[in-house]
Amino acid sequence: MAEAKVFRNYDAPDVSVAVREHYRKMRKNQTVDYVQRMQEKYLTFDKPMDLWEAMRHLNRLIDVSDPDLDLPNVQHLIQSAEAIRADDRPDWMQLTGLIHDLGKVMFLWGSDEDGTSQDEQWGTVGDVFVVGCALPDSCVYPEFNPLNPDMQDPRYNTPTGKYEPGCGIDNVDLAWGHDEYLYQVLNHHATNTLPEEAMIMIRYHSFYPWHSGGAYTELTNAGDQRYLELIRDFNKYDLYTKSQQVYDLEEVLDYYQPIAEKYLGSGPIYW
Repeated sequence: MAEAKVFRNYDAPDVSVAVREHYRKMRKNQTVDYVQRMQEKYLTFDKPMDLWEAMRHLNRLIDVSDPDLDLPNVQHLIQSAEAIRADDRPDWMQLTGLIHDLGKVMFLWGSDEDGTSQDEQWGTVGDVFVVGCALPDSCVYPEFNPLNPDMQDPRYNTPTGKYEPGCGIDNVDLAWGHDEYLYQVLNHHATNTLPEEAMIMIRYHSFYPWHSGGAYTELTNAGDQRYLELIRDFNKYDLYTKSQQVYDLEEVLDYYQPIAEKYLGSGPIYW
């Protein structure tokens, strides 16, 4: 019997130095101040671009934080969507699988300084965490947590930090990245009719310290349990479908385009 593939093993001998360095930079630079600046800078919704043009741009991006896959990111999106489709899940979930990483197109107008470029991705990809409260040990490479300047600030270095206990995941600020970016873009897209479940999957799929690590119990509320179930369901397709199988976007376009138009309309999306 073939040995089952192990995913997200950040201590494996073949994990690149670049992955570890990515998380060191992410932990050092993703502060409350940084996240606020990125929200102001990138949530402008003034760059019209067709959904499929955005997909094609991800042929140029390899996620440096991913220890499991070194293919262009568009391949991961199609792999996820096709697995959801094979399981006969709802069409909106298939579309969610196809687009959940599209926020990574931020690299087109990003910068090295912000960590949002093709070369410097610590502001775009990787497991996100809550800024403004203590960093948990469930973060990847927790030894980098003390590098974060906020951890020396008494306003931000307690379990609840700047938040009210039990405030709920929707009311905290996460490290800046492609999840929140796409969520906000779609939230401001006039013809978006994706169900709430899809938006939750998009917004929190990289929030591993919470949905897989069990952290932030001081901040969560009763409603977050439903979020947790949705994210873990989606995670089966986001994580465990990664392979070296290569798809041609143009060959699956005929199937997914009508679904995209059903939920997002046929006009451009404003990034």
